[in-house]
Parts: sequence; structure tokens; C-alpha cells
Amino acid sequence: MHPHRIRLVRASYAKVALMGPRTARLFYGRLFDLDPSVERLFNLSRMRSQGTKFMAALSFVVDHLDRPERLHPVAREMALRHLGHGARREHYIPLGEALLWTLEQGLGADFTPELRGAWAEAYVILASVMTEAAYPEMAA
Repeated sequence: MHPHRIRLVRASYAKVALMGPRTARLFYGRLFDLDPSVERLFNLSRMRSQGTKFMAALSFVVDHLDRPERLHPVAREMALRHLGHGARREHYIPLGEALLWTLEQGLGADFTPELRGAWAEAYVILASVMTEAAYPEMAA
């Protein structure tokens, strides 16, 4: 990922991170709207802690976009953990859509086409590493 695009993602994430719990609520609400089947994978009574985990994971990804040697092993581990909870390959599509929508809601007019593209690229990188780890037979 180009350093300029990484800087864009990081600067915008700093704004989104300030909204913390609201960001996570927006994300999961949109995800469940896009794919109601995903909701069964979560313990709804623990969504606050799930939101905290989501924000921590997103922060880690943003912080390590320029260090794939650190990001990829964590992403692989996360993919296998999600696989164990029932996540499927097709869930990555609405997850990416929910992420971009959430960022658009949180950033408003600051979520420019260039910034959307940078975030989409970051998500594709992450999702690719995760799906290759969880579904190695499909990656070949």
C-alpha cells in the first residue's frame, strides 16, 4: 500500500477512533442489516465488549499497514478464530461494505473518493490475508 494512502487511512482513523463505541454500534448495525445471518455468530448480550474488540483490531490494522510482517500473522490468527465461530468466506463482502459505510457516516464530507479508495484497499489487503488463511484450498 502506498505510504500516502496509509497516511490518509491513519489520519481518518484518528477521527473515527474518537467516536469509539458509536463507531462499533454503527458498524455492527449496518453489518446485521446487510447480512442478518451474521448476527447469529455474536453473543448479542456482549456487543459492548465485541465493539471494543472491533475497535482494537481496527486500530492494530491501521497501525500496521506499513508492516505486513506484523500485520499478516495477526490477521491469519484472527481469520482462524473467526472461522471457529462460524464465519464464512462470503461474510467478508458485507463486512467490507459495513466498514466503508461506517466510515462514511463517521467522517461525512471528509470521506472523499480518494479516502474511500484507500480504506477499500486496506480492507482488501486484510480480507485477502484472512481468507487465504481460513480457506487455503481456495487460495491455490
